[in-house]
Amino acid sequence: MKWEGNRESDNVEDRRGGGDGGGFGGRSIGLGTIAIALVASYFFGVSPMTVISLLSGGSGQIGSTRSAPAQPAARNDPMVKFVATVLADTEDTWGPIFRQSGSSYVQPKLVLFAGSTPTACGTGDTASGPFYCPGDQKVYIDLAFFQTMRERFQVSSDFAQAYVIAHEVGHHVQHISGIMDKADKVRRNGSEKQANALSVKLELQADCFAGVWAFHANQARSILETGDVESALKAATAIGDDTLQQQAQGHVVPDSFTHGTSAQRVRWFKRGIDSGQLNNCNTFGAQQL
Repeated sequence: MKWEGNRESDNVEDRRGGGDGGGFGGRSIGLGTIAIALVASYFFGVSPMTVISLLSGGSGQIGSTRSAPAQPAARNDPMVKFVATVLADTEDTWGPIFRQSGSSYVQPKLVLFAGSTPTACGTGDTASGPFYCPGDQKVYIDLAFFQTMRERFQVSSDFAQAYVIAHEVGHHVQHISGIMDKADKVRRNGSEKQANALSVKLELQADCFAGVWAFHANQARSILETGDVESALKAATAIGDDTLQQQAQGHVVPDSFTHGTSAQRVRWFKRGIDSGQLNNCNTFGAQQL
């Protein structure tokens, strides 16, 4: 991926080293806890981080009375420069798309943290992976996740990492467009199975939005290099619900899926990157995911 020398966003907030000391009561968080948190959170309509906090002995209170100290992002850090550049690229892509539809794009903040950090959606933790909080319109990333991608999923390309950021920004697009709120209202009134199905549609649409970003960014700035798309598809495959469940427990439970299968994640990312059209990302109206 060609990114060096491109514009860097000023919307990066660095909380690393500041720490809030909260964590999750000193307890370790496993994949089983995360899976329970994701299912429970979608069913009851609260943040996964809040559920994890409750399961780990925390208070589970939404929001925090303390906020980790924000620091200027260390722009001499290559990974910070990369994240800031990718975030700027999403800004330069979504801004014109929103203007074409007669609206304005509200840029999200991206928070770098290590370990845990307070958010408007509860305490964010490294174990949760990168996530978006609609309550404060911020994307949260512990850069250790990219090391996990390299070591656990054997995915190490810059573009695969950019796909992760673009996916979370895709959730921001859903939020400011009203899509997320509509889905949440329906999800809270449905069964657990229905709630999970809606969650899958939100996640697959965010994958498609990440593809739309890549299409337009490449058209405008020629960011793609040989092998980049394949690496992103490999990342999408590695984090499919069926693949993760098979690895964690030896079998899959389709009704518990919250993000979609590997094949679905690949399919919807490709829909976005192949066309660059938002109307191709309507997972809610699709007859087949």
